[in-house]
Amino acid sequence: METPNNEKFRDSIGTVTEEGKRAWVFPKKPNGKYYDKRKIVSYFLLAFLILSPFIKINGNQFLMFNVLERRFNIFSFPFWPQDFHLFVISMIIGVVFITLFTVAFGRIFCGWICPQTIFMEMVFRRIEYWIEGDRNKQRKLDRQVWDSEKIKKRILKWFIFLVISFLIANVFLAYLIGSDKLLRYVNEGPLQHLSTLFPLIIFTAVFYFVFAWFREQVCIIACPYGRLQGVLLDTKSIVVAYDHKRGEGENGRKKFRKNEDRQALGHGDCIDCLQCVHVCPTGIDIRNGTQLECVNCTACIDECDHIMESINLPKGLIRYASEENIEQKVPFKLTARMKGYIAVLSILTGLLIGMLFLRNDVEATVLRLPGQLYEHKDNNIISNVFTYKLVNKTSHDIDNVSIKLMSHKGELKLVATSDTFTVPSQGIAEGTLFVEINNSVLSGDRNKIKIGVYQGDTLIETTTANFLGPRSYK
Repeated sequence: METPNNEKFRDSIGTVTEEGKRAWVFPKKPNGKYYDKRKIVSYFLLAFLILSPFIKINGNQFLMFNVLERRFNIFSFPFWPQDFHLFVISMIIGVVFITLFTVAFGRIFCGWICPQTIFMEMVFRRIEYWIEGDRNKQRKLDRQVWDSEKIKKRILKWFIFLVISFLIANVFLAYLIGSDKLLRYVNEGPLQHLSTLFPLIIFTAVFYFVFAWFREQVCIIACPYGRLQGVLLDTKSIVVAYDHKRGEGENGRKKFRKNEDRQALGHGDCIDCLQCVHVCPTGIDIRNGTQLECVNCTACIDECDHIMESINLPKGLIRYASEENIEQKVPFKLTARMKGYIAVLSILTGLLIGMLFLRNDVEATVLRLPGQLYEHKDNNIISNVFTYKLVNKTSHDIDNVSIKLMSHKGELKLVATSDTFTVPSQGIAEGTLFVEINNSVLSGDRNKIKIGVYQGDTLIETTTANFLGPRSYK
């Protein structure tokens, strides 16, 4: 069955030609109130993204995702492997939050917050406009033979893109290994740290490939979030939408003619100028309805408002609206699904806050030494050997630390260290200890003992361990 002409856009994405080749997008430089607001948001987020790994609060890097050492800092709160459940809850909260916003406001995250869009539209694209000019000049330069002008502009653009990609790769590396380590590597020279230099080169190449060539294809092909729109959006979701009832009228859109009464002729307000298509960074026609390529960047809203203003027609032909708002003039309101997501988000956020407040600064683990049974000593004393590990999650040393047996009357002895010791900041203290308990106070061959970690006389952490003893026969 042949696809109707007005539905052919659904057969392929907007950046692929009928021959299956890449259709390079040359978007017109956007301008308008939404673009101005996006610039403010984008430059704030760019500053946040670049400075976060270099900002420290209480000695902790503001954001760090050190996967290799399994150390994470989120808003200066350190998360160790022992806190992985907190990290998972944080990630789930982020996913639920983005899902809620998608259900309510469509792909607004992509157009306003996503780092890919911000770097592409507010950094690389603006450099391209500065060097090669606006849409028509870029198209002309693309068709132009490789003369001195084209070579000069392309080499300059590619060089600047490469430098910026290298800087982005360094910031990305600061998130992964920590800013202190990165700055130390820079001062010591790259040849001293080849194992870090090679990943840096790979990151630079990936970022350069994405922003110089792959570009909007990341949003259309690679990013799975766009596909979620089909699952999450409904007729009540607020998206960047074309008011087809107003734009088409009874007899469809029509080119603008001065002093013509369009309403009397039954034509809508859309004058088919194609400016909304020319300004779109993913090359779609928003008049075809919601499409997975649309990232809600609002460039078409600004451009359409400018056209409507120039021909003395009301603005808002393209605007933030839901399908129900356009069809039935129904105002936005929270649906049962949105309320459900809000409830889940509130519960998870409350759970995370509670866990953060209950989290101790020191994490203690005491485990019986593998392969070792109990030892029977004089005076009916049973001895077990354990290993201990204390993790200091704070940015300062914890001095005068001691470990004591709390649950049973007995003796706890540290091996090869004094009774008190120091746990270094964001570090680990570990060793071996013996626990000796009289057999008369044990109940059976397996006993749960409670061990306390003290700083001076203050209890700062407790943990438990299994203590083995002789099996009793009755």
